[in-house]
Amino acid sequence: MKDNLVQKYNVAGPRYTSYPTVPYWDNQFFTVDRYKETLLRSFKESNSTEGISLYIHLPFCESLCTFCGCNKRITKRHEVESPYIETVLREWDLYVDLFSEKPIIREIHLGGGTPTFFSSENLRLLIEGIFQRSGKAEDFEFSFEGHPNNTKTEHLKVLFDMGFRRVSYGVQDYNEEVQLAIHRFQPFENVKAATENARNLGYTSVGHDIIFGLPFQTVEHIKTTIAKTQELMPDRIAFYSYAHVPWIKGNGQRGFKEEDLPTAEVKREMYEIGKQLLAEAGYVEIGMDHFALKSDYLYKAVKEKKLHRNFMGYTTSNTKVMVGLGVSAISDSWSGFAQNVKTLEEYYKALEREELPLYRGHILTEEDETIRRHILHLMCRMETAWEDKELYFGEIFEILERLKEMEADGLVKFGKNKLVITEKGRPYVRNVCMAFDVLLQRNQPDTQLFSMTV
Repeated sequence: MKDNLVQKYNVAGPRYTSYPTVPYWDNQFFTVDRYKETLLRSFKESNSTEGISLYIHLPFCESLCTFCGCNKRITKRHEVESPYIETVLREWDLYVDLFSEKPIIREIHLGGGTPTFFSSENLRLLIEGIFQRSGKAEDFEFSFEGHPNNTKTEHLKVLFDMGFRRVSYGVQDYNEEVQLAIHRFQPFENVKAATENARNLGYTSVGHDIIFGLPFQTVEHIKTTIAKTQELMPDRIAFYSYAHVPWIKGNGQRGFKEEDLPTAEVKREMYEIGKQLLAEAGYVEIGMDHFALKSDYLYKAVKEKKLHRNFMGYTTSNTKVMVGLGVSAISDSWSGFAQNVKTLEEYYKALEREELPLYRGHILTEEDETIRRHILHLMCRMETAWEDKELYFGEIFEILERLKEMEADGLVKFGKNKLVITEKGRPYVRNVCMAFDVLLQRNQPDTQLFSMTV
């Protein structure tokens, strides 16, 4: 029966880090001035109460990992660091100049690329530069992504002194054959050292990312990787499905053959076994693909119904404004999205002209905002309701009709003006969200835009 469900629901679908999803943005209606209006409105409403979030994209890596779908620039030349930091701070200045008051930052996340490609001194200059013209919220949360092979104690110490308390390390898989296929060579000893260094310095949340569905990966590899992970007991684990989208990401995801990838049925077995092993070790499933110990504040956010999801993934900081800095970064004003240009050359030229480096985006309609709330509820709470006027919209009954088959399969339950994803349905949360995605339903793509849901 389980295999039949996998076959039935393993379709191409979004991961819903935003709604509308990027392929359905209305770029023709979008203008930078319209986006600025939404940004300033949300900033004025929320800066003094909840603060704002910052995502800073640091794109450089010394080598290419063939599983990676991120925007990156491969180089071993570290002289690229200073010009990039200076340009990011110039971009931040343009945003601060727009705002009517000093921004209060509640959340910072450094992503990439490889943030720890940068020297600790340059990371210090970056964060100090950000706070020259901004303040910190009382309940701020600063985090960064570290590569276990090059995250030095000095990186951890400098960022800790700047207020960072959370770090996540990309582990992926400990098997050497898998590491060779994805070009990601890192022994367990390196991950152990990076994890223990962070804890010894006082980091309160250390996360590990594990991927299932990688080339040459087997169920036994997943068992071994999770067993090794249990030796370190990170506070959070992102255990997610490899998104194979070589038609989008180019040569980076063509370092192996399609037949080298596990089947959908094997991937689902990997997920089920991994989930069981993590539960036995004391981890609780949070939203989609994320697990946390009960001592971690991500778990506490779930219990208090404060979990939020944005372009950075799951977060405890629910801010209306998220400013994305750096090449390809996406900003979110709640009623608008805007993405920066994707190449370094374009990014530098825009900032030389003292212009925000935005090249596309979407201004949300009233319907968009309503559906966005439903999808956020499904992703963060595994349920949604439409009793309130704000959450009711005309197509809700068509959506429920689309979900009848999932109800028959035991994946969702209907209540009075309410929908709940069952425990059995958790692996198919993306499929449930797709039923609510009216833009996708109205305009099914002719070509594959998204990774498979399983």
